[in-house]
Amino acid sequence: MEVEFSTDRRRLRMKEIHAMLSATYWSTGITKEEIRAGNRNSALVVGAYTGNRQVGFCRVISDKVRFAYLLDVIVAEDCRRKGIGKAMVRYTINHPEMKHVYQWLLKTGDAHAVYEKCGFLPCDDPSKWMGIMKVRPDRHVFKE
Repeated sequence: MEVEFSTDRRRLRMKEIHAMLSATYWSTGITKEEIRAGNRNSALVVGAYTGNRQVGFCRVISDKVRFAYLLDVIVAEDCRRKGIGKAMVRYTINHPEMKHVYQWLLKTGDAHAVYEKCGFLPCDDPSKWMGIMKVRPDRHVFKE
């Protein structure tokens, strides 16, 4: 299977991205408006394509200098276990726009082994990391 990766936002196929993301444990119920807003505000978005079909997607929140957060990494169910996800992550972290970034983070509940093959490791001291988890706002606030 020949796969092409692209950062051209005009090629993104919202129908496919929405179908893939809304079926995940981390984005159940996500709206197309939320996806569009997230993509607009991301430093980099990557699509994986076989012909005209979009089979993968991920995005990066970053200052493109010191820090990047990789998220929404997803591959179409019928295309999984073919190396597309790993190749897409490698493409993303090695993308020229991200060449100066030296600190990458991501959050996963089930794909540690996949990300380890791409160079990710558990944080050396998780007690140094903190977060704020707010109640998710009503989805209607993201309507364009």
